[in-house]
Amino acid sequence: SGFNSIGHMDTMSRGRRQIGHYKEGEEFIQNVFHVLSQIFTGKEKSNLAICWLQYEISKVIQCLQAKKKKKLKAQGRKSKKLAKNFLKAPDNRNNLSLWKLYAYLEWLLGNTDDSRKVFDTALSTAETGGLKSAQLCSLSLLYAQLEVELLESTEGAVMSRAVHILTKLTENGPYVPYSGQVLPVNVLKARKTYEHALQDYLSRTPVADQDQVNGTDQLVNLVGCYALFQYLTVGIDAAVLIYTQASEKLEVSGSQKCENTGENSGILNFPTALEAVTLLHTNLLRFHMKISVYPLNPLREALTEALKRYPSNQSLWRSYIHIQRKSHSASKARRFFDSVTRSANSLEPWLFAIQAEQMRKNLTEKVQRADVGEIHCTIPETGLTNRIVALFEHAVQSENGTHCPLLWRMYLNFMV
Repeated sequence: SGFNSIGHMDTMSRGRRQIGHYKEGEEFIQNVFHVLSQIFTGKEKSNLAICWLQYEISKVIQCLQAKKKKKLKAQGRKSKKLAKNFLKAPDNRNNLSLWKLYAYLEWLLGNTDDSRKVFDTALSTAETGGLKSAQLCSLSLLYAQLEVELLESTEGAVMSRAVHILTKLTENGPYVPYSGQVLPVNVLKARKTYEHALQDYLSRTPVADQDQVNGTDQLVNLVGCYALFQYLTVGIDAAVLIYTQASEKLEVSGSQKCENTGENSGILNFPTALEAVTLLHTNLLRFHMKISVYPLNPLREALTEALKRYPSNQSLWRSYIHIQRKSHSASKARRFFDSVTRSANSLEPWLFAIQAEQMRKNLTEKVQRADVGEIHCTIPETGLTNRIVALFEHAVQSENGTHCPLLWRMYLNFMV
C-alpha cells in the first residue's frame, strides 16, 4: 500500500472507469526494483523479491476488483514469470514465503489445481518443523484459509482438505497430499498437539530481539491454525473461544510488561500480535455469517472494541463499513465514528467516516432514481451532502489531514 500515492490513485473513478496504475509511476517502481535487485545480496535480496511479488499481487487484485479480464490475463502472465524467475534462484529455492506468494498468485488467477500443486510441493519439500516453524505455519494457514473459502457450509468440513492440511502440520513428519479423507484419530491427536503448543507459547517469554519478531509471527499463525481447526472440527464457538483466550493472555502480558519496564519496549511485540489475532477473529466471524445464520452482534462488538484500540487498521474499518451498510440506522455508526475521530490522531477514521456517508448518499440517490434512468430526484438529499462537507472540513483541519493529498483530492472530487 506504500506505493499508492505514486503508482495509482485507486480511490477515484472517472465516470464509469476506475483510474488504474499510471505509466510513469509504474515505470518508476519497476526501475527501483531492478536497481535494488542488482545491489542487494543474500537475505536482503530475498526480502526484496517478497516485496516485489506482493506488489505484483496487489496489481492482480486490482484487475480482479475492476473486472478487467484482458488486463488480468496479461498481468497474470507477467507476475507468474517474475515469480518463477525468483524461485529459480538458488537462494530462494527453500524460501517458503516466496512459495506461499506464488501459490497465492495462482489461486487469485483462478488456477486452483495449479495453486494446490504449488502448495503441496512447498509443504513436501519444507524441512519438518511442524508448529515450531513460523514459515510452515504461515504457509499452511493460508492454504487452509483458501480451501475453507471454497466450502459452502461447515457440514462435513471435518473431512475437508483444510482439516487435512492443519492435521498434517501437527504431525512433524513429511507432508502427504490430500487423498479425500481424514482419520478421526488424527484429528484428536492434532487437537491435543495444538492445545499444548498454544499453552507453551502463551506461558513463555522469549529473550532475544530476533526471537521477538519470530515469536510474534509464530504465535499469530499458531492461534490462526488452531482456531480454524476448531472451527472446522467443532464449530464457531470453539474457534471464538481460542481467539478470546489468546487475546486475554496477550493483553495481560502486554500490561505487565509496561509495568515492569515503565514503557512498552516489549520482548514479544504484543500490540502487533494482538492486532493480528483480532483481525483473524473478525474475518472468521464475517466468513461464518456468509455461509450460515449467525447474529451480527458478536462481530459488531469485536470490531468496535478493536477499532478503539487500533484506529488506523484499514482492514478492520472495511469490515466495519461492510456490516454497517446492512443496518438502516446510521446513528450508532455516526456516534462511533465521532468518538474515534476525537480520540485518535490517525487519518483513517476520517477517511472511512466520509466513505460510509458517501455510500449512504449513493444508496439514497439510487433508490430515489429507480426506474427513471438518470433523471435527478426532485427533492435533493441535502442532509447527507452537508454532513459529508462538514466531515471533510473537520478532516482537513486536523494535523494529518492538512498534509494529505488524497483527502484534498477526495474533497475536490466530491464538490465537483
